[in-house]
Amino acid sequence: MITTVGRRRTAAVLLALAAFLAPAATPAGAAVHTPAVHARAIPEPSPAEHARDELAELTVAEPHSMAGYSRAKFPHWVKQYGECDTREVVLARDGEGVTQDELCRAGTGVWLSPYDGKVLTAAAQVDIDHVVPLANAWRSGADEWTTAARKAFANDLEHSQLIAVSAASNRSKADKSPDQWSPPDPAYWCTYSRAWIDVKHLYRLNVTEPEAARLTEMLDTCA
Repeated sequence: MITTVGRRRTAAVLLALAAFLAPAATPAGAAVHTPAVHARAIPEPSPAEHARDELAELTVAEPHSMAGYSRAKFPHWVKQYGECDTREVVLARDGEGVTQDELCRAGTGVWLSPYDGKVLTAAAQVDIDHVVPLANAWRSGADEWTTAARKAFANDLEHSQLIAVSAASNRSKADKSPDQWSPPDPAYWCTYSRAWIDVKHLYRLNVTEPEAARLTEMLDTCA
């Protein structure tokens, strides 16, 4: 599990790197803003012991059919406030020294991808990952939801469902469940399993037997 001291140390490293990489001056006429949402923290999932209880309460079932699935049935990224959509809010929240233009598009900043430990220095290198992928949610019960419910799931900023990661790790993960893919950095397995379980429990999504077994193994890495 990542400790408070560890988080502070990581934040200090990123802030120092952001300061080092920041341009000496802003070009004339360029509108740059430091987003207020930057102060928000990534939602913390349930503690490991609570996550074990949540996992035990999940329905174990075979995956639903992918018939009819489309990412368009999970509308994202939606406007959260002003010109800021969900992606831009997460970029601002999860990065250090992030600036945005008048359209809320991220400019400078530094992001630490917790999946693989990569330090990213451009928003184009960052993907916003759905911890429980949209296609996995569809196979787990979201095929029976309304579009409004799927929209809420795909843009959930209140729980541990959205996180800024390296594009490479996100695309490697795709729509795989934990028994098929785990973060390359084992130090993140505890947090990842807790977040996955928390989201599935909150949205009453199913798990498969191999998925539940792997999540139990990942919880065992929690200190």
